[in-house]
Amino acid sequence: MLVCTRRTICMVERVVGSTSSASNMHEVGNENSNPYRNMIMDAMRMSEGNASEFPNIEEEPNADAARFFDLLKDSDEPLWDGCTNHSKLSVIAQVYTIKSDHGLSEAGYDKIIEWARSILLEGNKLKKNFYIAKSMMKPLGLG
Repeated sequence: MLVCTRRTICMVERVVGSTSSASNMHEVGNENSNPYRNMIMDAMRMSEGNASEFPNIEEEPNADAARFFDLLKDSDEPLWDGCTNHSKLSVIAQVYTIKSDHGLSEAGYDKIIEWARSILLEGNKLKKNFYIAKSMMKPLGLG
């Protein structure tokens, strides 16, 4: 259950209204065409338009709301500084899909990630192994 508070509504408005280059990486002519942001909104049963429907309550966001905002951040955060076509979440979702589609073991997934990290720029934000990626995807019902 996602409990929104006045503080979290402000966070939704700030995150949803982001104009960073990372949030624009999936634009094709529609301002809100980031498929990973849409996936999070669907999984949390929230749309950008209904954030104003929640009551204003002064309290910290609960654990579900905090995970929601972490996922939104991951969907907008570039894989490395200057990357314009992949976010932290998009890469994990794509490799996770490859693992599932081809029946890869966790060890196989980890080897692919290890190799990818070795060729990516220093300071990249690719999760180090399947266990960490799985915990990231779990709030979306995919872990």
